Amino acid sequence: MMTNNEIYAAVTDRILECLEKGVVPWRKPWAVASHRNLSSRHVYKGINQILLSCTAFASPYWVTLNQANQLGGKVKRGERGTPIVFWKIYEKEKASGEVDKRFVLKRFTIFNAEQTEGIYVPSLQAPQTFNVIENCEKIVDSFENGPSVEHGGGRACYAPSLDKILMPPKPAFTSSEEYYSTLFHEFVHSTGAPNRLARKGVTDPSFFASHDYSQEELVAECGAAFLCAEAGISPATLTNSAAYIASWAKQLRHEPKWILNAASQAAKAADLILGRARERADCVDDAA
Repeated sequence: MMTNNEIYAAVTDRILECLEKGVVPWRKPWAVASHRNLSSRHVYKGINQILLSCTAFASPYWVTLNQANQLGGKVKRGERGTPIVFWKIYEKEKASGEVDKRFVLKRFTIFNAEQTEGIYVPSLQAPQTFNVIENCEKIVDSFENGPSVEHGGGRACYAPSLDKILMPPKPAFTSSEEYYSTLFHEFVHSTGAPNRLARKGVTDPSFFASHDYSQEELVAECGAAFLCAEAGISPATLTNSAAYIASWAKQLRHEPKWILNAASQAAKAADLILGRARERADCVDDAA
């Protein structure tokens, strides 16, 4: 049986792994149903919600291996489960009649409903309508030779190895503006690829809370803010962007040029997406 410290370390590693991949589970401007057990309908809480939110599954329902069998189905061959934790309470009665309680943290593995077959899964609530914003679509279309974009699941991230952006379904977002803001954030990340601007925060492995990773997140959010302003939707997204940028800026307050460097790189990224990279470079050359 794993010790509490070993389980804490495993959980921490899992969260950091998600963050290293660009998945920030507590920053989600889209509607996601709370993750719950399909058999008991128990809603997972605390750290387990965060752990399950790191996954790419669209279904909020989960089962253990035994529960899948009890429900008349099975887990698909080759599927890998997701670890979660819970407290087990052990009680022992003392000679005085008092009960001594001992709490032990344990870990077990569950599988998403999408990893099973032969099990009835309740349908999710019908999604709300999505309103296309033409100015934003023009920006999307202006990104020549950009990454592919795939919709589905419950996370938004850029996968450098595939040069692909994963996004939740459009109607899942709290607003069309937040959808485009999130997409622009991932667009900016993708400009750091080796065949584009080759930013170190994208081309080189970097860890959560490291300077490179933090800088890259600032670049992405600043760039998204620039693109939102270009599309005329910044009033609806600027508050969230500012709060997000502030949360990262707290990491390195002793580096006053940090945000300026990020904004400079973000401007180059936005120009590339908008097809203005050469125009901006010409202006700089002329000014020099």
